[in-house]
Amino acid sequence: MRSEFHSQPAGAILVALAALLSPALYAQAPSSATGATSPAEAGVVSSALQQLGAPTGQNPAAPTNDSFSGSIPTGKATGGIMDLSLDESISRGLRQNLGILLQESQQQGAYGQELQQLQALLPAVTGDASLEVQQINLAAFGLKFPGLKPIVGPFQVVDFRAYLTQNLVNVSALENYLAAKHNFAAAKLTAEDARDLVVLTVGNAYLLCIADQARIDAVSAQLATSKVSLDQAVAAHDAGTTPRLDVLRAQVDYQNQQQNLISAKNQFAKDKLSLARAIGLPLDQQIRLSDTEPFRALDNLDADAAFEQAVKNRKDLAAAREQVAAAKAQKTAAFADQLPTVKFSGDFGDLGTTPAHSHSTYSATGTVSAPILQIAKTRGEEKVAGANYQQASDRLADKVQQVNADIRDAILDIQSAAKLVDTAKSNLDLAKEELSETQQRFQAGVADNLPVSQAQSSVEQANNRYIGALYQHNAAKLALARALGMAQTNLKDYLGGK
Repeated sequence: MRSEFHSQPAGAILVALAALLSPALYAQAPSSATGATSPAEAGVVSSALQQLGAPTGQNPAAPTNDSFSGSIPTGKATGGIMDLSLDESISRGLRQNLGILLQESQQQGAYGQELQQLQALLPAVTGDASLEVQQINLAAFGLKFPGLKPIVGPFQVVDFRAYLTQNLVNVSALENYLAAKHNFAAAKLTAEDARDLVVLTVGNAYLLCIADQARIDAVSAQLATSKVSLDQAVAAHDAGTTPRLDVLRAQVDYQNQQQNLISAKNQFAKDKLSLARAIGLPLDQQIRLSDTEPFRALDNLDADAAFEQAVKNRKDLAAAREQVAAAKAQKTAAFADQLPTVKFSGDFGDLGTTPAHSHSTYSATGTVSAPILQIAKTRGEEKVAGANYQQASDRLADKVQQVNADIRDAILDIQSAAKLVDTAKSNLDLAKEELSETQQRFQAGVADNLPVSQAQSSVEQANNRYIGALYQHNAAKLALARALGMAQTNLKDYLGGK
């Protein structure tokens, strides 16, 4: 009878099984290999379960800027497997992540603009040397003198000269320099904030890989359990004590777990590629995660105290304040365009027919200039600068509120995920106990293997919930560290464990 079972076409077996199996079995089965659950359970299982099978860029904990998902790779892949810890991943990301490299380039550009604006306040000195040879026809100018030749020359003039210009009073140039200075300070702070975003991106990618590995381990254990159930069903069927339906049901469960394992391994490989992309590793480098996903509860979280801490620590808030100051300086510069400016200019040089027959000459000029009629230009510049200042102020106010909301959201997620972890762990233990009981009953011949198949589905779903709850809890703690502006310095304190 066993050989007869294996000779049946797979399609005919599945059709027969679909017609015979109880609907209750499929009501409890996962809807996909990634651990998605039925709509009735959606309120219980957190969104982290769905994130587990989604690309990294779709996770709410990850930065929206796609540049932080890329990097500039260094080195070549080794032949062996590299052990990669979370700390090492973050260190590599802080060196090679594309987002932070682009921010550093923008910082250099802002510094260059500051220097350009500074030059308007500094003395400008230029120099030149000239040699001029002339021959003049006096008759062409109507100059005719008796006894004097109309052609004069040729003769030469040698001139070595230095020129100096200096703004003595120029309010507009001063304010433009101050605006550029604030913009550079904002760029520096933004580059520092980018380091937190790199930690957030890399940390989230690493946590996903850890969750994928846990998923593979769980599915592998479920596959082994399904194999035991299949062997029991085949042995009982060969002995003539159970119907063929039990074998078919066990075979389907076993093959489902094989599919789940293939899907889990594929997702793990893709998420490791995303991690390598974020930290600058060659994509063909084989890696092994050396850290595990810990569970460490965070208690006594005070949203108000956390918000006060974030206002002091967040570099992006400080950068936004610098941008407001820059916009204010530009607004003042726009108004100052209608004010008088005072400038000094002069030159000093040596002038003569040859360097040996020359004498020093110089000139000095002080200039006061003021616009008389440029009403539309000045008014327009003031309107534009005023609008930019208002926008910068509004963005700062909104960002402060967004930080407050991020902190409160993260705290709520941490508290909720902690309860989910406890509940999911308890459910997993109960599901495993139920599976053990049903296997013993089937082996004793008290019942068929339908309860075994249902219990295996329950264990799979409980595993998915537990893995997803752990990921959600750690992702929420990572988001809180980012919201506080402490992701780079205090990440381990929030995640805990190794």
